[in-house]
Amino acid sequence: MVAAAARLSNPHPLDDLSPSEISQAAEYIREAYPNAHINFRVITLSEPPKAVLEPYLRTERSGFKSSAPAKPARMAYVQYYVNTPQDFREVHVDLDKRELLNKNVLKGVHSFSVSSDMEKIEKACIESPEVKEVIDELLLPEGSTVVAETWTYATDGENDMKNKIVMCYMYMRPGSHLDTNYYAYPLDFCVEMSGDGKVLNIIALPLGIDGKMKPAKGNLKPFDRKKIHTGSEYHPDIQTEKRTTVTPYNVVQPQGPSFRTQGQLLTWEKWRLRVGFNYREGMVLHDVSYDGRQLFYRLSLAEMFVPYGDSRSPYPRKAAFDLGNDGAGVNANNLKLGCDCLGHIKYFDGYHHTTSGDPIKLPNVICCHEQDDGILWKHMNTRTKNPVTTRSRVLVLQSIITVTNYEYIFAFYLNQAAEISYEVRATGILSTVPTGPSNAAQPYGTVVAPGVLAPYHQHLFCLRIDTALDGPRNSFATEETYPLPLGCPSGRNAKGVGYTTRQQFVEHEAALDVDIGAGRVFKVINEGVTNPVNGGPVGFKIVPHYSQMLLAHPTSHHAVRSEFAAHPFWVTRYADGERHPAGQHTMQSERGSGIATWLRNRPKKLGVRNEDIVVWHTFGATHNPRIEEWPVMPVEKMMVTLKPVNFFSRNPAVDVPISNQEQNQSVLVEDSRDGRCYKSKL
Repeated sequence: MVAAAARLSNPHPLDDLSPSEISQAAEYIREAYPNAHINFRVITLSEPPKAVLEPYLRTERSGFKSSAPAKPARMAYVQYYVNTPQDFREVHVDLDKRELLNKNVLKGVHSFSVSSDMEKIEKACIESPEVKEVIDELLLPEGSTVVAETWTYATDGENDMKNKIVMCYMYMRPGSHLDTNYYAYPLDFCVEMSGDGKVLNIIALPLGIDGKMKPAKGNLKPFDRKKIHTGSEYHPDIQTEKRTTVTPYNVVQPQGPSFRTQGQLLTWEKWRLRVGFNYREGMVLHDVSYDGRQLFYRLSLAEMFVPYGDSRSPYPRKAAFDLGNDGAGVNANNLKLGCDCLGHIKYFDGYHHTTSGDPIKLPNVICCHEQDDGILWKHMNTRTKNPVTTRSRVLVLQSIITVTNYEYIFAFYLNQAAEISYEVRATGILSTVPTGPSNAAQPYGTVVAPGVLAPYHQHLFCLRIDTALDGPRNSFATEETYPLPLGCPSGRNAKGVGYTTRQQFVEHEAALDVDIGAGRVFKVINEGVTNPVNGGPVGFKIVPHYSQMLLAHPTSHHAVRSEFAAHPFWVTRYADGERHPAGQHTMQSERGSGIATWLRNRPKKLGVRNEDIVVWHTFGATHNPRIEEWPVMPVEKMMVTLKPVNFFSRNPAVDVPISNQEQNQSVLVEDSRDGRCYKSKL
């Protein structure tokens, strides 16, 4: 994420692997198997165990005023195939000692999806004689191109999952422009491919409400020319409607940005943290503190699940773990100045690798910038009429991924009142399937164009919050607000307007649900540190994004595989190996291996009061498409906020400078006779 030369000299224990270290790790593996073909799937930083790293970070935050513990070893975590996909292994590599540690054969699981493999499968599908024969039967318009879109296979109980399977959903791209929206022309068949690129099945898709999948041969009709239409293009080269009313908007900071970076260390206002990036989670925040007080050990998006709600086969196979199956990091966009982020931008790079183990630079995967966020606080003394207004400045850390048809914009917002918000914005193009010619209403989705159905589906995210409020031992509590009984003892509620709060600590690992009716609030609390003003324990509350949980039946493959999606909150005791709430290996998984399984398999119930705990928040959207989301979708926003509760002795932003015209230099505009606004001459 920083220049390779700077990283090699003295890397921090949390610095991502440099290109040189990736090459080193690959070379050590090849040396261990001198006569084998090694296919590398993962070469990434193995973060030091918390028990080793936390004392080092604590000393570092103090400026190494006390004697520092030994610096943790630089370790790489590697997944790889030896000769065949049936021999899948993992190992930790000590880069300093050139040792391979914790070797393990991974039985019954598959690697996450590698883009080069999917490209080969797509090519094999299109070039297959069997597929070409089916395409010929459709009598597609002259000049059109067939596109095969690969999807990882979601387990549906119809196939043996020992071997990797890829689904290819087929589309037509009319004309010669490569950015023509082929999602507007889904074809009536799909292809089931093996992981090594062989055609397993060619399937006619169901078109009616009670349609069944059938063999494609003999069950397809020629392409209906009536489906050709206008209005489904989004690319500016093709669509004809273009606004001309928007004037330029420039973000200017004459003295430069307020943040500072040194490698992956970022400081801004009273914040201090380390920015990380890996192939699976993408952006990660480490060792987050405010004004010298530790808040969070680690923050990351731990998993996301996108199950489709069409029960007609083969559509139950459309249920993607976009982190576990595809990787947020490897699908991160190369962000562009003036487009994805505005203002004074600091970019962070990432590094990945080829299947041969050669490092690959992923440029500009995270952008860092400041943003005006409206008013932070204000008061006007009604007697003096003197207003005091402070505008809010937030620091934005943003990454964007493209997973097939969708874009997801992930952003952490840090503000001057010690709050962190995590926002997800979903955009891109709706995944589409063919439907019958009548365009009648469907129970499985929304018709968005002639013969085009956008199916109902869900986007379910899991934010992992590794807490460290004023130290590693924290508790988790719920607080509810309820009315006092009318005429309660001592007549405290004689008028019937009183209400109070009730707080309850969670004693053991558990799943928890929201209760809007009770005003349920979820808090992380340090019971060992008291607020100097009110004497209560310090804490942070989690303001959730209220969401519907997984709609698939609890006995379904979807539910079994995505355990975290059953409840909006989970609290667990920290364990080094527990980072992925649907399990380490989600590709074609058949049984539970995530957060609920961890809790079931404990030898005994683990306490979470005054312990090192992790809170997991599941949130998202039940996405029943609107026609207004076609041909490209305006962003759907989802936000979670972490806010201090009795953590400080007053408003931590009361010292933020007051806003004034001298610095902000706003421009007054006036109406003209034609109704347009112009700069004032004053």
